[in-house]
Amino acid sequence: MGQTLDSQLEQLRGAGCTKIYRKKATGARADRRQLLDMLKHLAPGDVVTVTRIDRLARSTFDLFAIIKEIVDAKAQFRSLAEPWADTGTSTERLMIAVLGGLADVERDLIRTRTAEGRSRAQKRGQHMGRPRKLTAAQQAEARRRRTEVPLSPSSPAATAWGKARFHGSNEKQRRVSPKI
Repeated sequence: MGQTLDSQLEQLRGAGCTKIYRKKATGARADRRQLLDMLKHLAPGDVVTVTRIDRLARSTFDLFAIIKEIVDAKAQFRSLAEPWADTGTSTERLMIAVLGGLADVERDLIRTRTAEGRSRAQKRGQHMGRPRKLTAAQQAEARRRRTEVPLSPSSPAATAWGKARFHGSNEKQRRVSPKI
């Protein structure tokens, strides 16, 4: 189908759609303003129509969550290419429920694979999380300086290294020190 919306717009207009939300960008990004706007403005009796279900969701889990929001708004969902993906009849709602079960299984599989990948990376000694601000050499130098020269509280170096930042209200303050 490519990146052009012309074919999709033609299909939607042919199906009688009057209000069309569109975005010519990948669905892989979490920022999907048009989708959120459409979901926010759903009214009972509206029918959300897509040319294909892969135009709406990035995964089965995502699709089920979106369809649930549509149904919760007392609106209907239908796909032009997949006649089974329609919430208009009880049989089609059953298909969506089965799809929801598959989405739950998919979510568990993704979670398991992610945990396994994280475990393998940690065994290889790969750093997890945000990159460190200081290189290994800078960390070693900082540790050496801290143990080598005892600092008096009034020295400029003590002020630079020992500076505390406070967050929260006056009753509940916690000291945050930089990670080395």
